[in-house]
Amino acid sequence: MRQDKITDIVERAAKLVAEQYVFPEVAGGIAAHLGDRLRAGAYDGVADAAELGALVTTDLQAANGDLHLRLKHHETPLADIADDPAEAQFVQLAALTMGGVARVERLPGNVGLLEIAPYLFPPQLAGDLMIAALRLLAGTDALLLDLRGNRGGSPDMVALVCGWFFAEPTHLHTMHERAGTTHQYWSAAWLPVPRYAPDKPVLVLTGPETFSGGEELAYDLQQLGRATVVGERTRGGAHPRVGHRLHPHLELTVPVARPVNAVSGTNWEGCGVAPDVETPAGAARDVGYRKALESLLAADPVRPTAAEAREALATLG
Repeated sequence: MRQDKITDIVERAAKLVAEQYVFPEVAGGIAAHLGDRLRAGAYDGVADAAELGALVTTDLQAANGDLHLRLKHHETPLADIADDPAEAQFVQLAALTMGGVARVERLPGNVGLLEIAPYLFPPQLAGDLMIAALRLLAGTDALLLDLRGNRGGSPDMVALVCGWFFAEPTHLHTMHERAGTTHQYWSAAWLPVPRYAPDKPVLVLTGPETFSGGEELAYDLQQLGRATVVGERTRGGAHPRVGHRLHPHLELTVPVARPVNAVSGTNWEGCGVAPDVETPAGAARDVGYRKALESLLAADPVRPTAAEAREALATLG
């Protein structure tokens, strides 16, 4: 890459971070650090956009490890617009992945499985598909919610999914923006599908790839006592971000707000969501499935699907 282009990208990144990053007391220091690194020649001789993105991301995250603060490299060229440069790719990805509804399945013993990956897409892109999945699963007696491959997404879709689990609108979190304004998120007040009864066990499967919006869904259900989290600790990225196109293949993502959970008074930034039942992510489905079956049989050992559940337990070993 030409040095003048590298300088322009780094200087613009520093300016945007200083102006927009959610923690103004930290933003100035991060911007100054980028400037110092630029003048010290840290980015001299960078071969391509991917290398520059990796180097700048390391420096951006040096202050506090905010995983949403990065200079993200895209293989496909970004749209030449100032706002949400990756939006077109996001829309296309939603269309190619059934709106993030990766798997809907009834397991023996009448346990439902809903896998949401790679993202919790906004309701305007995937709401109908998610509602269809919830409708199919409404008659199951327990649910495995698999978020091990979920890399984030929309807090509005989180609110929609949470609405399925709570009979009444429930305060999930309050978003605090840098400008001082706040916005409350509540579980959806109405859905065109029967609610998942509050006595039905829900087990959320997580792993080290679970991130951002996927973490929010797991955290909200855990903190509100509606689900048991099974698996590994998640990555730890809580801050919503905005994107800026600084190069055809480089998007600066800047966190601009922080959520405060209505129960815990904090969030999962930097620490991730801790599982209630810790097990390797690869084993989380079997562990969660076993717990669901055991819970159902303990509650009603002569339920219509009891024989099926016992047979399933035997196959799990």
